[in-house]
Amino acid sequence: MSTFITYEGDNLVIMRELLSETIDLIYIDPPYFSQRNYGDFDDRWKSMQHYLDFMVERLKEMHRLLKPTGSIYVHLDWHAVHYVKVEMDKIFNFQNEIIWSFGLGGSSPKRWSRKHNTILFYTKSDDYTFTPIMTPAKSNRLAGKNKKMDSVWLIPSINNMAKERIDYATQKPLELMERIILASSNEGDLVADFFCGSGSFIKKAHELGRSCIGVDVSPKALVLARSPTKREPDKGGRAEKV
Repeated sequence: MSTFITYEGDNLVIMRELLSETIDLIYIDPPYFSQRNYGDFDDRWKSMQHYLDFMVERLKEMHRLLKPTGSIYVHLDWHAVHYVKVEMDKIFNFQNEIIWSFGLGGSSPKRWSRKHNTILFYTKSDDYTFTPIMTPAKSNRLAGKNKKMDSVWLIPSINNMAKERIDYATQKPLELMERIILASSNEGDLVADFFCGSGSFIKKAHELGRSCIGVDVSPKALVLARSPTKREPDKGGRAEKV
């Protein structure tokens, strides 16, 4: 039977209490260095180096916690993703940059509209769990066939009227979480989100038969993470073992 455990507090302190090489998959949606206060959490930093010191210390602990076959997905935006990637290249084995194209958001007359986030996919070794996600081919010539999903994911963000929406500033879609979980873990595996926020990742993982660890410093986040989801989105592509 899968377990569901959440901890309130500093994730670095909590991670240091966990056993090495026990986690199959980690997903994190950490602070972005946006220099904004979101109400649910404060993303303001003294400097980029201050932010990177915070991130690297925690990423090294996550490396210790991953099994040799484990994977980590780090969800960021344009503010600091390039800086974090340089640091992750020193710790993990790089596999992919996933572009989450979400459509909504502001526009500017001075630059291209920022309509995507980047999810960095790394592994602890070259021997890791991966199950490609299959999606229907869009070409008329290939109608009725499935193809392996690529690294650009077109998934709408959660608008304010969506039934899936709960009261958390940076909530991510369940469909996005599902792709990561199905691709990089198996039923019965242990997965973790050390910046769990509203709990989208761990709730979807638990629904899919994974044991889960969620950590957040915010009491509000943990209340939301422990609550059931309001609605499940339409199912995306199926998984295929190769």
